[in-house]
Amino acid sequence: MLKAIANEPLLPLAHKPIDRIRLREELLSARQRVTQSLDRNLADFGDKFPAETCVKGYYPLTDNVEWTTSFWTGQLWLAWEMTGDEKYRLAAEKQVRSFGLRIAGRLDTQTHDLGFLYTLSCVAAWRLTANHEARGFSLLAAEALLERYHQKAHIIQAWGNLSDPEQAGRMIIDCNMNLPLLYWASEQTGESRFADAARAHVLQAARYLIREDASTYHTYYMDTVTGEPRYGNTQQGYADDSCWSRGQAWGIYGFLLSYIYTGDKEMIELSKRLANYFLNRLPEDDVCHWDLALLGTDALRDSSSAAIAVCGLLELVKHLPATDPDREIYEERALRIMSSLTENYLAKPDEPCNGLLKHSVYHLASDKGVDECCSWGDYFYVEALVRITQSWKLYW
Repeated sequence: MLKAIANEPLLPLAHKPIDRIRLREELLSARQRVTQSLDRNLADFGDKFPAETCVKGYYPLTDNVEWTTSFWTGQLWLAWEMTGDEKYRLAAEKQVRSFGLRIAGRLDTQTHDLGFLYTLSCVAAWRLTANHEARGFSLLAAEALLERYHQKAHIIQAWGNLSDPEQAGRMIIDCNMNLPLLYWASEQTGESRFADAARAHVLQAARYLIREDASTYHTYYMDTVTGEPRYGNTQQGYADDSCWSRGQAWGIYGFLLSYIYTGDKEMIELSKRLANYFLNRLPEDDVCHWDLALLGTDALRDSSSAAIAVCGLLELVKHLPATDPDREIYEERALRIMSSLTENYLAKPDEPCNGLLKHSVYHLASDKGVDECCSWGDYFYVEALVRITQSWKLYW
C-alpha cells in the first residue's frame, strides 16, 4: 500500500460549460494551422531536428542529440494520422533511421529520456506501420534504459553516468513518461525484467515524489547502497517545497500510463489527486503559471505544462466509470484549457515564429527557453488536438 495522499476536492467551475460545437470548429481550424506550420518546418529543417526550445521565436537546428528530438518525429506521426499525407510518414521513417544510428552508437543516451526518445519515434513506427527495424531500435533503447535501474533503490537514474556521485540515486517526476518503453519491451519479448523495473520505479515515484497534499517534487534522491530515501528538491521549480507545474502534469499523465500496463488502480487514484491539485491552482485563463505556487502573481505561464495536462486529463476520463462524480468535470476542464491554448497561445501564421505553442518556460533559473515555444509543448498540443478531433491509439 502507498502512503495516504490528500484527496483535495475539485473547486466548482466558475463559468458556464464550454460550447463544444464552437470548440470543435476552432480545433478543426487549428489542425489546418498546425499542418501548414509543419509543412514549412519540413522544408526548413531538412535532415536536422529542432532544438529543445525556440530562440526569439525560431528553433535552432541540431543533430539527433539531447532528450527532445522525438517530439518533432512524434508530430510527424500525428500529422500523418490527421491527414493521411504520405510526406509525413516518409519524413518520420527517415528520422527513425537516425534514431537507429543513435542507439547503435550510444550517442547521448545516458538519460532516462530514452523512453521519450524511442516511444515517440520508433515504437510509434512499429505500432503504426509494423516497421521491424524500428521495433529492434526500440528494444535496444529499452536495454539501455534498463541499465539505469538501481537494484537497491528500485529506481531508474535520471541523468548522467551511473558512477557519478552527484547523479546517483536521482529520480525525477518526468520518468513516469519514460516507463512505457519498458512495459512495451516486456510485451514484445516476454521477458518480465523490463516491466518489473518499471513497476518498481513507479511505486517509488508514488512513495517519494508525491507529497501528502498531492503536490510533487521535481527530484528525489535515493541511497543506491542502502536503498533508503534521502531528500527531495527541485532543479526547475520555484523552490524545493513548491510545485513545478510541468512536473505535476507529467505526474497526472505518467501514473496513468503505468495503470494501462499494470492494471493497478492506485495509479488512477494518484492521477486524480494530482489533477485536482493542478486544476485548483489555475489562473483565470486556465493556463498554469510555470510553478503552481505562483498563482495570484504575474509569473510567466507555461503553456507546455497545460498541453501535457490536457492529454493526461483526457486519458484519465477514458479510465473512469461514468458514475465517477468528477469525470465530467475533468473533461470540461481539459477542453477549457485546450480552448485557451488555441485562442491565446497557438502561434498565428503571420507571426515571426516557427513553433506552435508560445509562452512556455523550460528552465527559468538558467534563462533557457523562457517565454518561448518548446518542442514538447508543440508535440503535446498536437497530441491533444488529435485526441479531441478524431479516434487515436496511444503511442505510449
